[in-house]
Amino acid sequence: MSTPPTLPVTNQQAVQSQPPINTPAFRTFFSRLSTSIRDGLSQRRPWTELVDRSSMARPESLTDALSRIRKNLAYFKVNYVAIVSLVLAFSLFSHPLSLLVLLGLLSAWMFLYLFRPSDQPLVVFGRTFSDRETLLALVLSTIVVVFMTSVGSLLTSALMVGVAIVCVHGAFVVPDDLFLDDQEPANAGLLSFLGGSATSAAAAVSGRV
Repeated sequence: MSTPPTLPVTNQQAVQSQPPINTPAFRTFFSRLSTSIRDGLSQRRPWTELVDRSSMARPESLTDALSRIRKNLAYFKVNYVAIVSLVLAFSLFSHPLSLLVLLGLLSAWMFLYLFRPSDQPLVVFGRTFSDRETLLALVLSTIVVVFMTSVGSLLTSALMVGVAIVCVHGAFVVPDDLFLDDQEPANAGLLSFLGGSATSAAAAVSGRV
């Protein structure tokens, strides 16, 4: 009686592919993002105070307007960031194609470079790309998207509108009654994420160079 043929047994651990992104760094990034947004929003000024007409008056001069803007920027910084973000979001959602292009570019940076494991090379159509080649391709793609498509002009226009709204509001609100002595540090809350994300990105880049 013949013995049945032996079936080859594969090592399950050997065939398991590595994760497409560096999971710990990815989780740390979004944990820091959510924490910064939550802390920043908790430090915003009441929106009723932002639209209180009793504290509004026409500035007497350009110097007076600039002084008001500077003080109100320090006092309403989180509210102003939210207003500019809403203007940007409205502009992008009103142009779905530009939104998709921008999301695709951000996803490429995140999954192909920033959060990709350093020991896992990028392979496209059988060709292996080094980290330097990947970075160069992403930088060139960003330049093309920002300067040679409607995305750059859309973002610039939205930022100009948002900044204009902030400046007009800051110039007409009299800051004399604002509690400017009870301010958080300039890098606290929501705005601190800018520095944190820059540090994380710099660490990710320096780890690959």
